[in-house]
Amino acid sequence: MLGAAKLSLYAANPSGGGPYSITYLAVAGGGGASCSDGGGGGAGGLLTSTLNLTFGSVYTVTVGDGGAGTNDNTVNGANGGNSVISGTGITTVTAIGGGGGGKASGTTTGSVGGSGGGAGNGGNGVSDPGGAGTAGQGYAGGASFPQPGSAPFKYAAGGGGGAGAVGADAVSASAGNGGDGVQSSITGSAIYYAGGGGGAALLTSAGTQAGTGGQGGGGAGGIDGAAGTNGTANTGGGGGGGAGGGVSGGNGGSGVVILAIPTTNYTGTYSGTVTITTSGSNTILKFTANGTYTA
Repeated sequence: MLGAAKLSLYAANPSGGGPYSITYLAVAGGGGASCSDGGGGGAGGLLTSTLNLTFGSVYTVTVGDGGAGTNDNTVNGANGGNSVISGTGITTVTAIGGGGGGKASGTTTGSVGGSGGGAGNGGNGVSDPGGAGTAGQGYAGGASFPQPGSAPFKYAAGGGGGAGAVGADAVSASAGNGGDGVQSSITGSAIYYAGGGGGAALLTSAGTQAGTGGQGGGGAGGIDGAAGTNGTANTGGGGGGGAGGGVSGGNGGSGVVILAIPTTNYTGTYSGTVTITTSGSNTILKFTANGTYTA
């Protein structure tokens, strides 16, 4: 959906020449997951687009935090925070935080987000849906399996959606895997970002399996009393669902904003937590926390 797209920014050349273009990748924080038999957290939204920058203007980068997982089965995991690029003369770009994974009490639908959270399993014999993703940023979470009314009971939750694929539905005793993210080579290496978290499963029948995290930092779901795994920091991966009362769903991974600027045009003026590398003819600024870049 998004892997081939790139975003060009245009600004006046600091040395007095014409406009120059840069590319960026903006990923929001992943959603946290719930417990008991929680759905996987949705991945943070992933965006590319085109903007025009003004030379000398300061552009603000906000990096979204991952949503918190919870050990309270009456609430969904928290949504991730938005990642934003804003400044003079541009339409603000907002990557939407991932949706929290669904709870295991009452209606267990996953939360809406950049990618949607997977549905939890409340043992009510109903297959609830995953939360919806945001068009152009990510996909929906997976549905829970409708647990039967007699033994052997099967509790399996849906996987969180990823930026590149839907979260898988739970099937019988197997929880849904998180949806895969999107691969980007903006840093010079091919890396996946924004994978969904796996759904949780309770070990009540043979063959029960927890959901795996999607490529791009998604956390694995827990099984038989185990907590969910956290999403990977600075990927926007969703947290994995927790499997049992009192254990927590995983936290979502924080987001990231990466700018690839032609080295001949790079101003060197920035603030915040930034890792600077080079790849070919570009200087790469990787924001892992809030900061600014002056064009």
